[in-house]
Amino acid sequence: MQYKLLQLFADIDVTIQGITTEADKFLDVPVDRFGGKGVFVKELEEALIEGRADLAVHSMKDVVVDLPIGLAIPAILKRQSPGDAYISNITDSLISLPEGSVVGTSSLRRQTQLKAYRKDLIVRGVRGNVGTRLNKLDSGDYDALILASSGLLRLGQQNRIKHELDLNIMLPAIGQGALGIEIRADDVGTEKFVEALNDLDTFQCVSAERMVSKCLNGNCRSPIAAYAVKQNELISISGLVGSIDGSQIIKSEVSGSASNAIELGNKLGQNLLDNGAEKILAEAQITKDGA
Repeated sequence: MQYKLLQLFADIDVTIQGITTEADKFLDVPVDRFGGKGVFVKELEEALIEGRADLAVHSMKDVVVDLPIGLAIPAILKRQSPGDAYISNITDSLISLPEGSVVGTSSLRRQTQLKAYRKDLIVRGVRGNVGTRLNKLDSGDYDALILASSGLLRLGQQNRIKHELDLNIMLPAIGQGALGIEIRADDVGTEKFVEALNDLDTFQCVSAERMVSKCLNGNCRSPIAAYAVKQNELISISGLVGSIDGSQIIKSEVSGSASNAIELGNKLGQNLLDNGAEKILAEAQITKDGA
């Protein structure tokens, strides 16, 4: 992102300010225990509000739908691979993983879809950055990991990917693979710069996906998945809600004009609610809190 800004605006200075979020400080604590919403972006948003930073770059799958008052996301960069990667040192594919194998993921979305696909697997939480998780795999704590492909690609770890899971098996998280730029809503000067980085197709697709989450009152830790694709001027968006044990999966799909991206996301969310998503999400919350 810094490189792209300097390419477009050679006369500006860009300084990177590293910020460690609360969720990154306690890697042995499940993310759900932090409250779920915004745990990976809170400190960055505080830096924006306090004027210590002019913009923040987030993985859009970590960003809550309703932003703090005074903040806005005017640009989302072109999406990288949206899917989830299968990583293992013992097999080349999820289907060939032996019965009873331990698969690491901290995502309820992945857990519900993994259990729906293969009930014989043991799904166990794993925390830490990508390097930490890979080390745990290499140490034998897990037989396989499921991680976002985009994160591995950005870190140059594409050689660890055995294969990307088919979207029919593992529908992505809302916003997965896309980086968004958040600024103060009244900072017209910064907005002028970052808007040049916006990819309209990605922006419309991610906006549709995020509307599904808003309709379902979900967050980045809910067992919710949605993925939108734009072709010509049409958007098709698929979504699902599932029980944590994978015994119930509700799916829906809608399509329409890209200019109605928000309405399409809301329609998909309402379809899921009409088919029983609210009950499943409530039960998932109870199960998660009681774990």
